[in-house]
Amino acid sequence: MVRFLALAVLAFLLFLIVRASVYAFLGGLRGASRPGARRPAGLDELVKDPVCETYIPRRKAIARGSGSATRYFCSAACADKYAARS
Repeated sequence: MVRFLALAVLAFLLFLIVRASVYAFLGGLRGASRPGARRPAGLDELVKDPVCETYIPRRKAIARGSGSATRYFCSAACADKYAARS
């Protein structure tokens, strides 16, 4: 009888772990496809440098704004090249 109860408790705990994993996986997929969904704190959006066309994380990019548009650059040299072209 004790073995049966121990086995039942283990099966229930395993069920809870699997269910939480599946919900976390499916929730992550659904959250990524929703517009306006919040991103996890560790992820950063990639932006494209208009000069050398390199993709870089936004938090590491050099932002330069002109009017209402903000451009992101991989380096100060690319930002200067873009400013000289404009």
